[in-house]
Amino acid sequence: MTRTVLIIEDNPGIGELVRMQVVDLGLEPVLVDSGEQGLARFRRGGIDLVILDLMLPGMDGLAVCRDIRAGQDYVPVLMLTAKSTELDRVLGLEMGADDYLTKPFSVAELAARIKALFRRVDALAARGATAPETEEVVVDGLRIDPVRRRVFVREQEVELTAREFDLLWYFARHRGRVFSRAQLLDAVWGYNHDGYEHTVNTHINRLRNKIEADPADPHFVQTVWGVGYRFMD
Repeated sequence: MTRTVLIIEDNPGIGELVRMQVVDLGLEPVLVDSGEQGLARFRRGGIDLVILDLMLPGMDGLAVCRDIRAGQDYVPVLMLTAKSTELDRVLGLEMGADDYLTKPFSVAELAARIKALFRRVDALAARGATAPETEEVVVDGLRIDPVRRRVFVREQEVELTAREFDLLWYFARHRGRVFSRAQLLDAVWGYNHDGYEHTVNTHINRLRNKIEADPADPHFVQTVWGVGYRFMD
C-alpha cells in the first residue's frame, strides 16, 4: 500500500518542490499551507510521514509538532526551517521532531532523509513483530522501560522525545561499547551523511540534561575523546 506524506508548507514554491519529490519516491503527497489545515488532515488518519515547516503563519510548526506528539500513534516528523541557529534546531527536536532540514536544501538530501525515516519505521516494526525486547534496563537509579518507552531517574519519570529514547535505548543495549557519531547516525537515525554529526551532539546534550545529575560531568552517557560516546559499563 502506498504511503501517504503530509506536507505542511506555506511557501508555494517549496511546497511544490517537496510534493514533486514525494511523488518521485512513489509516495502519495497531501499538501496544505497552514498548521491548522495540517492538523485537521493529520487527525483524520492515514498519514505515514509529516514534513513540517517551522515558520508557518498562525499556528507555527512547533505547536503543530507538539499536537502530533500528544497522540498515541507514532508518525515520524521531518521539520523544515529557514533558521539555522542551534536554538531553533533544539526546540524542534525537543517538541518531538525526528529530524530537520535547513533551507535551502537539495532534492537529493530531502529524498535521503525521507528514505531514512521510513527505513527506521520499518526497522522498528520488524523488531516489534519478531523479537521485541521487553526486559527493563536498571542501572544506578536509571530505569528504561522499552515496552512502554518510558524512562525514570530515581523513580521520577523523564519525558524524552522519540529519538532521544531510541538513542538512550541503543546505548543501554550496548553498554561499554564506544560508538562514533557516524555509527550512531547510521544505527539510530538510519542515515550517515558527512557534516551531520552535530545532530548526534544536539541529541546527546539534550539527553544528558534530562537524565544526568550533572550534565557537565555525565555518569551514564560518557564522552570518549577523539572517538565518540559510550554508555557506562
